[in-house]
Amino acid sequence: MAWLSPSYPVGAFSYSSGIEWVVEAGDIKDAATLIDWLSLMMSNGAGFCDAVLFVHAHRATSDDNEAALRDVAELAAAFSPTKERHLETTAQGRAFIDATRAAWACESLSLLAKAWDGPVAYPVAVGVTCAGHGMTVDVALPALLHAVAANWISAGVRLIPLGQTDGQRVLAALEPVIVVTAARALTSSLDDIGSATFRADLASMRHETQYTRLFRS
Repeated sequence: MAWLSPSYPVGAFSYSSGIEWVVEAGDIKDAATLIDWLSLMMSNGAGFCDAVLFVHAHRATSDDNEAALRDVAELAAAFSPTKERHLETTAQGRAFIDATRAAWACESLSLLAKAWDGPVAYPVAVGVTCAGHGMTVDVALPALLHAVAANWISAGVRLIPLGQTDGQRVLAALEPVIVVTAARALTSSLDDIGSATFRADLASMRHETQYTRLFRS
């Protein structure tokens, strides 16, 4: 759990996945609308896509399949719909690898470096590390999605703003969505990756030119 803690030095606190623009636009204005937005992002947007990428990165690493790992890493790096989302996932991926190599080194990170020399998306970095340390995918995946949801909520708490208790209520409401999303990702192929959250992608694009910003995405 240390790797997915807010204290792990990946800079997650500085990214909002476009939520900052959504709050300004008025789509998110309270806990209920935050739950609705994040439920869709988790089940039909970035959450599900990252979950599938995590699963396949974990499996390729567990199988010591360099070619499969290269395919996953390349797809993950190319799949981000906007410039800021690409920065969000690859900057965190790089920071995760650097911190993990320094404190929790494992051979799987060497396999990743051999397989792919481009930018590494965050779910790929975490999936490779979890596999390298023997964490099973069915245990690690819900933990990853929980951490992703918690970071989205943290952005919402600061931006709406919400109280800390309301933030925990939002997280509790998302737990069933996380469980279902994880279960679906475990049986999904890379061809199943896709998003039905166009406004979330639009929000990320609009955030690039938002006048006043607290977040990098």
